Amino acid sequence: MFHAKMFSDEAPKYRDEQWQTNEEERPVIVQFCANDPDILLKAAQLVVGKADAVDLNLGCPQHIAKRGHYGSFLMEEWALVSKLIRKLHENLEIPVTAKIRVFPELDKTIAYAKMVEAAGAQIITVHGRLREQKGHKTGLADWEKIKAVKEAVNVPVFANGNILYFEDIQRCMDATNTDGVMSAETNLYNPALFSGKILPTWQMAEEYMEICDQVPTKYSYMRAHMFKLFRYSLPVHTDLREQLVNTRTMEEFWQFVRDMKQRLIADAEKGEEKFDPENIEVDEFGYRRYPHWICQPALRFEHDKETSQSKRLLNEAQAATKTPAAEAAFEPLEQAKPDVEVKGEAEASAETDIEADAGNDAKRQKVSTD
Repeated sequence: MFHAKMFSDEAPKYRDEQWQTNEEERPVIVQFCANDPDILLKAAQLVVGKADAVDLNLGCPQHIAKRGHYGSFLMEEWALVSKLIRKLHENLEIPVTAKIRVFPELDKTIAYAKMVEAAGAQIITVHGRLREQKGHKTGLADWEKIKAVKEAVNVPVFANGNILYFEDIQRCMDATNTDGVMSAETNLYNPALFSGKILPTWQMAEEYMEICDQVPTKYSYMRAHMFKLFRYSLPVHTDLREQLVNTRTMEEFWQFVRDMKQRLIADAEKGEEKFDPENIEVDEFGYRRYPHWICQPALRFEHDKETSQSKRLLNEAQAATKTPAAEAAFEPLEQAKPDVEVKGEAEASAETDIEADAGNDAKRQKVSTD
């Protein structure tokens, strides 16, 4: 998701840093957050020829979106939302789509989606959660409301929410009758989600590095992806965690991936019972018991943290490797020291620029969670 005002700025720094793509990525849809139709159009025109559509983010629930007046905090301003979409629909050479969240009331949700359609959205993605459902209050997405939207509009509808495993994709489409499924957070931790394959994390890391060799990518972004891919292995191999924090060159990133791969292959071979992807156990909550070196979703739990997947994986991995780890290593990686380190790099200036202008605009944020 790009900040439309910053993306359209005559000074190309933000745009040059954020926008990298190539023909192998097509088709691609570029998503913007915005609250000014003219600025949104100006930003969207800059990706024509390199993208196949432009999406308006109406679902971001983060506090910075509230301060910047965009995302889900436009849900009460239907006239503005309509103007934003219609501006693109009537003036842009490529289609406009939109991603929305739901209201507590079903009839209001349906009316909102129909307004978005009438304004010109060619695809509507419905995140079946309320604006308040985020972080530890995320909870389940409401597939019934997504289904109701699908029945009420005439454009394709994509469903978003509750996708943890490959089988959930078809289950969701069957339950909602939607035309497709979008995954956000789960796809970050398991990039193989839509393939239906159960793959080791190091294989995905190698594939990602090969892409970064072709498409120049900021090291802070690469580091963030590695922390997600190896979420359950880094608390076990804490020395490699520190190694990742201090990566500063492509060769250092490659070396980290090679070192982690060697460790994880050894972990897989140490297990008393080999992992069998055809016979996967589930825990008492119904979640699959994958070893830490397999790509898997990052789960949030509202029940006792002692029974969480993260805690179980850490305990099992430590027992298998007989490697004690400090309790601090179990802290959520997104909030740990490495992210502070990242902010100190080239990304810092962009963050500062956005924060300084947050009263009128907003900071670029991560895509809404599943």
